[in-house]
Amino acid sequence: MKKITFILAAFFTLTSFSVALSTWQNDDAHSQLGFTVTHLGIADVSGTFNDFDVTINSSQPDFSDASLELTAKTSSIDTRVEARDNHLKSADFFDAEKYPVMTFKSTSIKKVGKASYKLIGDLNLHGVTKQVTMDLLFKGAVENPMSKKLTAGFQVTGVINRADFNLGNGFPPPMISNEVRIKADGEFVQ
Repeated sequence: MKKITFILAAFFTLTSFSVALSTWQNDDAHSQLGFTVTHLGIADVSGTFNDFDVTINSSQPDFSDASLELTAKTSSIDTRVEARDNHLKSADFFDAEKYPVMTFKSTSIKKVGKASYKLIGDLNLHGVTKQVTMDLLFKGAVENPMSKKLTAGFQVTGVINRADFNLGNGFPPPMISNEVRIKADGEFVQ
């Protein structure tokens, strides 16, 4: 009897310290991966990547231990101007044929406020991998009344330097700013 009690106690002790890891996937219809550059030093031009997937893994309800992975097809770039999109897909910029995907994989997350974090990770773009830091805002989680699934909302913002990734080297600032502002919004479901 003592042996069974000891085994049960050990089991409950061990399981009380283990935490279930939750996996969240972006909901395509409610997610957007956007960017903005400044053209000629006087006007902002924005665009999106329309084909991307993001996975978030976390064992904490506030996502304080989250890890995030993104994959986006560079050929899905969309600035609402076909000629510009085709130029951006060319070897002058993304070289989508040679580098069909860009990836981001987080390496750490640091809580800096009640629902805000610094998301640090490796961005691979145009064959170059650099560490970048983004701001991540956890906007909350609710049950979607239509799907009945728990849905979490996030916003990621930050700035990268396109020159760090050898993007558009033939187009110096102020023709096109080196600074590329990133803004991604998404809903994620388990």
